[in-house]
Amino acid sequence: MLFNSFTFMIFLPVVFLLYWFVFKKLRWQNLLILVASYVFYGWWDWRFLILIVITSASSYASGLAIRHLEGHRSLQKAVSATNIVLNLGILATFKYFNFFVDSMSDLLGMFGLSADWPTLNIILPVGISFYTFQALSYSIDVYARRIEPTRDAIAFFSFISFFPQLVAGPIERATNLLPQMLRERSFDYATAVDGLRQMLWGFFKKLVIADGCAEIVNKTWDGMDGATGLMLFVASLLFTFQIYTDFSGYSDIAIGCAKLFGFRLTTNFKVPYFSRNVREFWRRWHITLMNWFTQYVYFPLGGSRRGRVRTIVNTIVVFALSGLWHGADWTFVLWGLYHALLFIPLILFASSRYKDTVASGRLLPSWRELLAMVVTFLLINFGWILFRAPDYAGFSAFVARLFSPSLFTMQGLTMKMATMLLWCAALLLVEWMQREREHVLQIDGYRMFAMRPVRLVLYAAIAFIIFYFAGQVQTFIYFQF
Repeated sequence: MLFNSFTFMIFLPVVFLLYWFVFKKLRWQNLLILVASYVFYGWWDWRFLILIVITSASSYASGLAIRHLEGHRSLQKAVSATNIVLNLGILATFKYFNFFVDSMSDLLGMFGLSADWPTLNIILPVGISFYTFQALSYSIDVYARRIEPTRDAIAFFSFISFFPQLVAGPIERATNLLPQMLRERSFDYATAVDGLRQMLWGFFKKLVIADGCAEIVNKTWDGMDGATGLMLFVASLLFTFQIYTDFSGYSDIAIGCAKLFGFRLTTNFKVPYFSRNVREFWRRWHITLMNWFTQYVYFPLGGSRRGRVRTIVNTIVVFALSGLWHGADWTFVLWGLYHALLFIPLILFASSRYKDTVASGRLLPSWRELLAMVVTFLLINFGWILFRAPDYAGFSAFVARLFSPSLFTMQGLTMKMATMLLWCAALLLVEWMQREREHVLQIDGYRMFAMRPVRLVLYAAIAFIIFYFAGQVQTFIYFQF
């Protein structure tokens, strides 16, 4: 079920009303969440439910087994490892089996050998990477004694399948979301209203910016042979905004939706395009994924505690795996390695980690901050070309045509391109003004919005813009991951 569908517009209020006014007991509320989540997920294909049930059951059972085997550390390790292998095996089969088979065939072909290995005719279940990582975090954290295993199967299965963030995150660790599933929840009007505002802003980013950009980006990539360098540059800029507003728009809708049910999900984006270097970008982009890899891959490898060379190796491993997580194609791996390459100078020269928000407490950045943001944005933008390319040959052709004399002509620029660039500029402006808030529509404290009728007019205006300027409906990009 898509957030941007008529079905969801009916589904959400029905679940909300049942949740708060019919199923008032905690256990019944969790059961409703579980049923609603399975309906939400099974709406695409009921067979997807088989995998999520297996993943949930194995992780739940592993937690209980680890508790039962207290004092037998080697057996606990074996149980945790078995669950990890099982879940990664499911993920690898459905997402990566054909990729590795084809890659091995291509490698053998380079040496004049041939291999006729079978591939699987299966579809990739929506969101499998997200809920698999969420389930793995539980098993690992239980083994590491960061969280106590739960006996409440309904609460646990609801934690794995919680419908607002099920198919595209945020990737919630058990230490954050599971305890919320286990404690009583009461309706909070202010939190619910804030959730609706965050959802409204998420729908604006997705339906107006992301879907509007997608039409131009897809058309330009499909007609690349006839495009000028300027057209390709504009398309690269628009994809940079498309993937940001598509994914962060989903996160806003998910986090806002969770607030309606009394849950606080982890922030997944913090104005990443205002970053002053690539390290800061990855502290602000897809935060929960990078936190997952940091906690469960980077730190176990030694992190930054064993010298700069080892830190660089660990960073390369993390970004290579991050690229592979995004998709079963070498372009994603290369995209990850590209970001690792950008990280190396920051490690060698111990560049600033920038834990603060740029120009905090000031209206405008310094010239140095502005230059750093522009350079970082352009480096990130170039990487998104590789991410968007269908293959390496397509990436090479795009870049060769981009850096051609036609880059410096106005030929090919359309009014629609210019309009979308203006929408993107407007987005950056309002995000800059609200960069220290959780989301743009947290307007408390502004004198001009102190009166409720003024706020309602603003919300109505955004809703009108969504309905009037929405682009052709596109599925969320990260559903494929």
